Amino acid sequence: MKAATAEWVEKAEGDFRSAQRELRVRSRPNHDLVCFLCQQCSEKYLKGLLTEASIPFRKIHDLEELLDALLPVAPQLQAFRKGLASLTDHAVDFRYPGESATEEVAKRAFANCRAVRKEIRKILGLDEPPSAQMNLRIKEKRARYKVRRKKKRP
Repeated sequence: MKAATAEWVEKAEGDFRSAQRELRVRSRPNHDLVCFLCQQCSEKYLKGLLTEASIPFRKIHDLEELLDALLPVAPQLQAFRKGLASLTDHAVDFRYPGESATEEVAKRAFANCRAVRKEIRKILGLDEPPSAQMNLRIKEKRARYKVRRKKKRP
């Protein structure tokens, strides 16, 4: 993988992890931010794949335009057009007063983002996303440090 592609992927993963964390917040989650981060993650993955394929692109945020540039080398991405169109709107819609994302909209944005991310990672030959590996390590660490409770005597 090209170094520039790896940078796009790293930035995209940061957005993905941040959106994932914000979705888990129990008190006052920022659904607007989740939608924005999902758009950003998808945009960076598309630009990373364009970079890897040596396809030039303009400095834009329109995910469908980026998708169109990729279709000659990754036609399977056509299946994500509707989700990408929805995510494109999230780049601006909820960033300013007047509209706010609901939890349902944020979850749908995250699902669209996750699907695009998974497919592009597969195309790039990146099997296991780092966030999944990180979650596994956290679970293993918790299992190792469980507190043993003393048994109560009758």
